[in-house]
Amino acid sequence: MGSMEPVLVIAPNLKRRLSGVTATIARLVPVQARSIGIRATGPGLPPEVPHLPLARVAMMPRDRWRVWHARRNTEMLMGLFLTRVLRRKFRLLFTSASQRRHSGYTKWLIGQMDAVVATSAKGAAYLDRPADVILHGIDTETFTPAEDRRALREKLGLPHVTLVGCYGRIRKSKGTDNFVKAMIELLPSRPGVTAVVMGRALDKDRQFMENIMARVAQAGLQGRILFKPEVSVDRMADWYAALDLYVAPQRWEGFGLTPLEAMSCGVPVVATDTGAFKELLGDTGLLVPTDDLPALVDAAARMIDDQPLRERMAEAARARVEGGFRIEDEANALIAVYRRMLA
Repeated sequence: MGSMEPVLVIAPNLKRRLSGVTATIARLVPVQARSIGIRATGPGLPPEVPHLPLARVAMMPRDRWRVWHARRNTEMLMGLFLTRVLRRKFRLLFTSASQRRHSGYTKWLIGQMDAVVATSAKGAAYLDRPADVILHGIDTETFTPAEDRRALREKLGLPHVTLVGCYGRIRKSKGTDNFVKAMIELLPSRPGVTAVVMGRALDKDRQFMENIMARVAQAGLQGRILFKPEVSVDRMADWYAALDLYVAPQRWEGFGLTPLEAMSCGVPVVATDTGAFKELLGDTGLLVPTDDLPALVDAAARMIDDQPLRERMAEAARARVEGGFRIEDEANALIAVYRRMLA
């Protein structure tokens, strides 16, 4: 995009700590900037994201309408301040990622917006007003199947066996304990299988993680259920591409990008029915009820024991992501909403 194109959209990120929302903005804005004048504002974003200081945004001329694209309550509130107090010409858009009833305050804020986007059909059902459903997309060039899986595993220090992974924050809502329980049940009779857990536990979840590791030790499976420290975002694709099967055992999830990241790397998925998982998987993976350990064990066993099934699903998974879950698809769908609001 040329610097001559006027700024038509502002994407605020009013939070310093890295979160899913921050990651979404960092992924999307550079892609959107190829097609529309968009700038992020606020702290904590990487330098490659096109950016304007908040003070400049607050003083933008009233020469044209612009879109203020909020993703948090604080950002909706800031949008109201800009339009009602500072009298700036912003049309207000909110993306809702949650799948639960909103508080009265959040409902009121959403009611003040000009338009709303939901990140899943499930999430849209909780809103009291119509919303465009735009699912998250993924960078399919970064998240791509391994050319040589054996070499990749060697590079990562992983064994060349059937690898089953479960990645992300380690805490109760993520169901990491159910993944480990399922592996403790399945691995003893399947010597050619190793499980990989990767992610970090916050201080409040440290005990939860220690309990899980103690279970593994008790079962004598420390060498086969591996716990790996979290790696930076740019190195994650390799850790997916090394796997034969990905398991997303969440008890609760707002959206949940990990199955999509795995699918994009040509890895089939077993997931619980929460977040957008059903919408993401379609028929390319196995879906089980949340917190149903026997169902999780059965689905994982089916995938582990049936290599042709895994290979079929791996191919279908990658094709599904390429067919409608690319980051460009998400960017273009949002730009269509911006243009409609600016018309």
